[in-house]
Amino acid sequence: MHRIIFLLLLSFTVTVTAQPDLPKDLQPLPELAEPPPLPPDLELDPELEPQITIIQRGEDTIEEHRISGEIYMIKVIPRIGLPYYLVKNRGRGLHTHPGEPGSDVSPPMWKLLEF
Repeated sequence: MHRIIFLLLLSFTVTVTAQPDLPKDLQPLPELAEPPPLPPDLELDPELEPQITIIQRGEDTIEEHRISGEIYMIKVIPRIGLPYYLVKNRGRGLHTHPGEPGSDVSPPMWKLLEF
């Protein structure tokens, strides 16, 4: 047991002493008070900003996400359970009759991991 502790302490001292020598004249970067301005020929288009509509149905919450007035995603937050997402299918080549229910929407999706 003592040998393991000794080896761990020895490896820690080796990694600490193995740090490279930094130049002496380093200076910190200046902090920006606000982001730099956009180039003059590039304007933000308010039509491309997502619009979110929140709807309460009973104890559930539904968020409709739209761009240019078209729904591209729905987030459903149930009272019990995890939120799930319904996303519009785009360009998958599996177009069926446009009148079929559910032909344009993916199956419900849950967020498994978040970084």
